[in-house]
Amino acid sequence: MGDYSKALEFYEKAHKIHEKALPPNHPNLAAFYKNIGQVYNNMGDYSKALEFHEKAHKIYEKALPSNHSSLATSCNSVGSVYHNMGDYSKALEFYEKALEIREKALPPNHPDLATSYNNIVGVYNNMGDYSKALEFYEKALKILEKALPPNHPNLAYSYSNIGLV
Repeated sequence: MGDYSKALEFYEKAHKIHEKALPPNHPNLAAFYKNIGQVYNNMGDYSKALEFHEKAHKIYEKALPSNHSSLATSCNSVGSVYHNMGDYSKALEFYEKALEIREKALPPNHPDLATSYNNIVGVYNNMGDYSKALEFYEKALKILEKALPPNHPNLAYSYSNIGLV
């Protein structure tokens, strides 16, 4: 657990095999880039993380329909790196793209929408815009109250977060 250099080594080996066997814009290649990007993000090497997440995102944009869940996840990954870098406007841009995709692709009370709202909340909190953060917390909570059982830990987490704003 947490052996990032080992993780990168194995992702690179797998990636090289797939790179020879698959066309350059195949979604499986993007998945490897995304995973490598996540390792770099976990290591705090945000420039490398961004490089790999953007590679993955470009492939997903070419290879997948505009409302595909992997494209939304990719937007969240890029947004997360920008968020970690402190570039809140870029993070918000990608989180909002993810939300837009999910709003088109998912039913109105799907928990993934709450995830997108909570990602946006994090940016607004960091920017000090607490009224916007509260607005998105409440949207997320409405979804979670409908989608989850009343004693689910994510509901407690949401109530707690709203209390912090």
